[in-house]
Amino acid sequence: MPFDRPPRTPWQGFPDVLILSTESAVKRHPEYAAAKGGDITSARRMMESLVSEPAYHAVEVALAGRDPVLVAVHAFEAEGINRIPTVLAEALAERLDLWAEPNIVQINRVGHTGASGWHRLAFPPLFDGQVEAGEHYVLVDDFVGQGGTLTNLKGFIESRGGVAVLAVTLTGKPYSAKLVPSSETLRALRNRHGPALENWWLETSGFDFDRLTESESRYLARAGDADSVRDRLLAARQEGDD
Repeated sequence: MPFDRPPRTPWQGFPDVLILSTESAVKRHPEYAAAKGGDITSARRMMESLVSEPAYHAVEVALAGRDPVLVAVHAFEAEGINRIPTVLAEALAERLDLWAEPNIVQINRVGHTGASGWHRLAFPPLFDGQVEAGEHYVLVDDFVGQGGTLTNLKGFIESRGGVAVLAVTLTGKPYSAKLVPSSETLRALRNRHGPALENWWLETSGFDFDRLTESESRYLARAGDADSVRDRLLAARQEGDD
């Protein structure tokens, strides 16, 4: 059974994700649940209290004088549309005098919040909308885990002629900030599973292991054998489709 096939593009030295606040501060915030469930007012209060002046400055420095467009992940959660990415993009746009593009959107419901790594791999986010060829874009999300959502948004934008220059999230695991897989991690993955799994992955997902994220690659490298990887991914899809 083939997976949905989001476009993924070469990494070409893509920088680490800028994470603006700690996971504990975000998830313990009294407005977090409401913001995650769609309350814009709660999301704005979160931004005011969690995103510091040094965090805004770090984004400005990373942009190095460029004037990119901000693109937020419009994620569909069980509780509603997650408003945190949109409000974070709006806050960055206001503070840094940038434009937040509202018309590039996620077009499928994947249910990644609290999901296993297998579910995340089996149900990749897909995007649609108008991309301006040659325009620079900054990807904005509330959380980075395996990094697949940001990577698929990057691939969508670049497959339409745009240039993704940076990714910013409100929070995430510090080790998840590194999206580009290291040569050591890719070597361990390939040594663990051999070429057959990568060929299957390319056939079903549309990209080879070089376009996985560091966290995705590590997750697969820790799995059993090639057959168990295929079985667990197919089982995750079947369970999610029920």
